[in-house]
Amino acid sequence: MIGLSAPRRFVQTVARSNNVSTAVRSLSTGITRINTDDPRMSKAVVHSGIVYLSGLIDITGSDVTSQTKNVLKEVDELLAKAGTSKKNILSASIWLKDIESDFQAMNEVWIDWLDKENKPVRATVQSPMARPELLVEIQVTAAV
Repeated sequence: MIGLSAPRRFVQTVARSNNVSTAVRSLSTGITRINTDDPRMSKAVVHSGIVYLSGLIDITGSDVTSQTKNVLKEVDELLAKAGTSKKNILSASIWLKDIESDFQAMNEVWIDWLDKENKPVRATVQSPMARPELLVEIQVTAAV
């Protein structure tokens, strides 16, 4: 008689860089984690055909325009790693340090970047940021 055992968990590490896993897929849960080198979080998680991006920031840009462009470039890169693109974004949340001063400039970059035929739902609010130099944070959820 064969004894019952706990289900096997198969974990596959994909795309290793500096011995740090950038994508891990657990076949037992169907969850793929992308860019896992940050000890606090993954940059993206894919589950059941949906990719969830963490809140993305940029500390290299000196103004909201450059920070927004850099963050949206990272959104594009992460969505590509997950096998999708901005045309499949379902929702976006945007936090601005100073909505009165920066809403228009951020919106200009957003509108220029956005897939005009596939606009997601979106919320934009003002919020204190984790660091003084941060002006914008963007989080998106997309279909794969």
